[in-house]
Amino acid sequence: MIRDAHGRKMSKSLGNVIDPIEVIDGATLEALNKRLKKGNLDQRELVVAKEGQEKDFPNGISECGADALRFALVSYTAQSDKINLDILRVVGYRQWCNKLWNAVRFALIRLGDGYSPPLDLSPETMPFSCQWILSVLNKAISKTVESLNAFEFSDAANTVYAWWQYQFCDVFIEAIKPYFVNPALASERAHAQHALWVALETGLRLLHPFMPFITEELWQRLPSPKDSERKASIVICDYPSATENWKNEKVETEMETVIASVKCLRALRAELLEKQKNERLPAFALCENNVTFEIVKSHELEIRTLANLSSLEVLLKGEDSAPAGSAVETVNENLKVYLKVDRAINAEAEQGKIRNKIAELQKQKEKLQMMMSASGYEEKVPANIKEDNVTKLAKILQEFDFFEKESVRLVAETGQFRK
Repeated sequence: MIRDAHGRKMSKSLGNVIDPIEVIDGATLEALNKRLKKGNLDQRELVVAKEGQEKDFPNGISECGADALRFALVSYTAQSDKINLDILRVVGYRQWCNKLWNAVRFALIRLGDGYSPPLDLSPETMPFSCQWILSVLNKAISKTVESLNAFEFSDAANTVYAWWQYQFCDVFIEAIKPYFVNPALASERAHAQHALWVALETGLRLLHPFMPFITEELWQRLPSPKDSERKASIVICDYPSATENWKNEKVETEMETVIASVKCLRALRAELLEKQKNERLPAFALCENNVTFEIVKSHELEIRTLANLSSLEVLLKGEDSAPAGSAVETVNENLKVYLKVDRAINAEAEQGKIRNKIAELQKQKEKLQMMMSASGYEEKVPANIKEDNVTKLAKILQEFDFFEKESVRLVAETGQFRK
């Protein structure tokens, strides 16, 4: 049962009946009021109904299209057998359709005229970001098919949405931009084009049951491989299935480090640059061990591109020291990132961050130590859990030591004392 956004049953006398055609094509408040007058409401009910419409749809209903409405209804099915339909959520999916359209249009420009897609792919020969997008697409396909087979339509829709929004649009399209502007990366460009086409074509087929109209329109615009028969419509194409050689857990794990680093650097930028947030700044990555150092070093290009940096220097603890005049953010226990600005940083704000972090670590340490010193801990707790707790405590102490030294560094650089 579809109810209004407030959970009320739709009723003519309340004026909260939503006609799907009005959501698809849009309707002004005047048109909504006019529909009421065509009904059989008495004058008192008509006044109440009009007030309800003016409250819920003061500007009428925006044109959302059939795809956005369909996707919203499918997404809502996780709630229960009742859907509280908020038109603003449908509007949000309409706006996402626009983003999808622009992303595919941008990708088609990158493919260029005369591009011929490959009949076969060898992910192992591709650049890092291309291997990653195929691997996470493969995972999205498996999860979507599994959800559809279990009739969990909301989970399936959310999986497809997450891949398009957070992996294809937010990361992959941005990460491959250097391949199309830097002549030195010409060999990577061809791989990026192939991965881009495969991701687009497969992603559109994956999304098609949820948004049939926009996916058909965009799919028809994609080039097709030479010497292969093109289907007349996306609707008669095979639904995607998992491809074993696309799977790459190592690449996915390394990209998680890249994305986490980028998020921390963006947070630092927003904090340090109140107005000039697009200014490109130099950054540093301080690694606790050689493994982390090698991962970050091998993906400098992706981090620099996604975080919009002027440069990125990768440092190894014990061999290199933290850069002066910079703000720090923790990515994980093995990686810290620094951002340097030309003007002086707000030392007191940085000290405040460090004090908060130390206080948080102190709580974690005390809680863990209390648990480890409890009566019967040594006899009753399994060996593997005791080992995990020892490792956790060592990491907390390591972090504690790092932030104490950061505090001392800031005091030495700025001459300000900790309060």
